Amino acid sequence: MDMMKKIPVREQDPAVRATNFEEVCLGYNKEEAEAEASRCLNCKNPMCVTGCPVEIDIPGFIAQVKAGDVKGAAAVIGKSSTLPAVCGRVCPQETQCEGKCIRGIKGEAVSIGKLERYVADSARELGVKPEKASVKNGRKVAVIGSGPSGLACASDLAKLGYDVTIFEALHKAGGVLSYGIPEFRLPKEKVVDKEIDNVKSLGVKIETDVIIGRSVSIDDLMDKEGFDAVYIGSGAGLPKFMHIPGEQAMGVFSANEYLTRSNLMHAYKDDSRTPIYHAKKAVVVGGGNVAMDSARTARRLGAEVHVVYRRSESELPARAEEVHHAKEEGIIFDLLNNPVEVLTDENGWVRGCRCIKMKLGEPDASGRRRPEPIEGSEFDIDCDAVIMALGTSPNPLISTTTEGLDVSRKGGIITDETNEMTTRKGVFAGGDAVTGAATVILAMGAGRKAAKGIDEYIKSL
Repeated sequence: MDMMKKIPVREQDPAVRATNFEEVCLGYNKEEAEAEASRCLNCKNPMCVTGCPVEIDIPGFIAQVKAGDVKGAAAVIGKSSTLPAVCGRVCPQETQCEGKCIRGIKGEAVSIGKLERYVADSARELGVKPEKASVKNGRKVAVIGSGPSGLACASDLAKLGYDVTIFEALHKAGGVLSYGIPEFRLPKEKVVDKEIDNVKSLGVKIETDVIIGRSVSIDDLMDKEGFDAVYIGSGAGLPKFMHIPGEQAMGVFSANEYLTRSNLMHAYKDDSRTPIYHAKKAVVVGGGNVAMDSARTARRLGAEVHVVYRRSESELPARAEEVHHAKEEGIIFDLLNNPVEVLTDENGWVRGCRCIKMKLGEPDASGRRRPEPIEGSEFDIDCDAVIMALGTSPNPLISTTTEGLDVSRKGGIITDETNEMTTRKGVFAGGDAVTGAATVILAMGAGRKAAKGIDEYIKSL
């Protein structure tokens, strides 16, 4: 065994998986996990922990894996994370924990994410459940949104003895885990539903089909229903568009709609009652993980898929693993290009996407080189669908129906960075509702920070 290299992870063959929605990565078995765990140096000053937004004791759980103690490893992870099977699959480990791994300086970093997934999946098969609070404290907290941020906040509060109720606008809990991330990356029944069941096992109640700001207000929750504090973890579900000619044509979709139809409503299944457009040739605009998810979904629905992104490959914000998988599945990357018009036929349907070639100029505020159009370089891509995966911003419903909440120029709720309290006393917020679209693990980190802030606030009353 070469200690400088990761144990390879088994995956579906690209030609096969591009035709189905089964999970791409098959994960480690016991022997593979223990071999990979043996690569951990068990550093005295573990930088991997500093790279984890929820501060999991990574060397601690890996040591348990190495010793063959899955339950012990699950207990270590459970002190910091409510959703290990999710995070082990979708976290950008390469820029977080694995990016800090000392092993990675001269070789390949330890596969921390794949080991976390192994522990979570194995613990689930063994029926391991998180430990409930021994005593309730009689105080009530409302959590708005059942995505990763809300689930993390609710779990930590329940472990501290709080009576927690999550209010979810959709008919199914999970937030972006249920509607945004495809089945082939994050299985819903096997993983998401089981992780949510673990949260419920702590005593957390989840009420679906409740739209805060319409069904009930935050004022009602606090003044009439007796909640001592409220956490807003409603995510960022408002899609962005380019505002170019033809963008309102039939056959143009936001990635939100397209993925929600497929993931939450199971439109990819033959027996689904929810329709989804099966394009022959689709253009996906954007370069993030949502763009990769949209492109790979369209590919599985039978389309030839082109990803159009205005910067080069080194600037792609998507995880390297997702880009690699997309390329393996036959998705075409048209980089350093940007749409300027959606072309339509006489009936108002998409018939193509007019793009202009780009070059990289001086760095902009993000530190990346600014893309600039090359005059006279326009060209057309024939297609019958365009999917806009340009990011999302927080839905303004809660902030516009609640007195005392200040928001940023981009629509995010403004909070105190130390405890996530908003400008309204007793109301906290975190995750994408504050920052705009980010990662699952960053949202969880915000939820955990808010839970601590809520606990300190209620104890001070």
